[in-house]
Amino acid sequence: MEEKLIMTEEWDKTFPESRKVNHRKVTFHNRYGITLAAVDFLSVQENVDPERIGIIGICGWGGMALNAAAIDTRIKASVTSTMYDMTRVNAKGYFDDEDSEEDRHKKRAALNAQRTEDYKNGTYALAGGVVDPLPDDAPFFVKDYYDYYKTDRGYHPRSLNSNGGWNVTSTLSFLNMPILQYANEIRSAALLIHGEKAHSCYFSRDAYAMLTGDNKELMIIPGAVHTDLYDRTDIIPFDKITDFFKKYL
Repeated sequence: MEEKLIMTEEWDKTFPESRKVNHRKVTFHNRYGITLAAVDFLSVQENVDPERIGIIGICGWGGMALNAAAIDTRIKASVTSTMYDMTRVNAKGYFDDEDSEEDRHKKRAALNAQRTEDYKNGTYALAGGVVDPLPDDAPFFVKDYYDYYKTDRGYHPRSLNSNGGWNVTSTLSFLNMPILQYANEIRSAALLIHGEKAHSCYFSRDAYAMLTGDNKELMIIPGAVHTDLYDRTDIIPFDKITDFFKKYL
């Protein structure tokens, strides 16, 4: 986007250790607060027009970005790419297959038992990153993640998804604090981009169905899978994103 002459500020939650502030390897439901802090910073820069601030969120950050747009009126345009609703998938399972009180109770019990063990041990158990070695019968989306996080495409020694994963108990708050509760009240522009073949496409389709106003768009990329929109520069619709920001910023 910088090559399109759009000023950018970038941050990536998959490398928390690089900041030396997140040794617990924890994630949480209100990570969109980091977005609000970025808007704080940009809003007071002399070379930034505070009325022309937009946001791009990828994967789990996509849901957080859209949630930030619901609370921060300073964000004038939002783009989500291959977005996840992390609170939904943790509370209800993939494709909402674990959407019952009993399923959630079992998750809460297991996670709280793990908290006790972590306290006893003085260490935090990790959930594990991408499955390795990859079994032949792994679901397609697991193979998709492996092809990104465990290869030169996306592997990094400090990436939690490439290695040990996040703190097991990180997901507790996701079970109880759903995002996008007021997505229908977002007045600023939004463009939701997703791959047609992505296992996660239902997150964008359902989020788009909640949005209102003629400044909202859903763009489905034919044939694309989830991780194609991480790094496939031949698939990511940069021109569309640029035109969207030029129109609404």
